[in-house]
Amino acid sequence: MTISAQVKQTLANLKSVQGTLETFASVEENLEAKAILTRNSQRIEQIIKDMEKRIGILEFEEPQYKGF
Repeated sequence: MTISAQVKQTLANLKSVQGTLETFASVEENLEAKAILTRNSQRIEQIIKDMEKRIGILEFEEPQYKGF
C-alpha cells in the first residue's frame, strides 16, 4: 500500500469517526456528554480539512497518486 493510499484510508477512517461522534451526540441525553461529543466532532472536522489539504499537496507534488 502506498503512502497516498494510507493517507486516504486514514481520511476515510476520520470521516467515519466524525459520523459516529455526531450520531452519539444526537442521541445523548446528558448535556455535558453531548457537548463533549460535539466538541470532539468539530475537532475531527478540522483534522479532516487539514488532511484534505495535505492530500491535495501530495497529489500536486506526486501526480501519479492522483485519484487513488
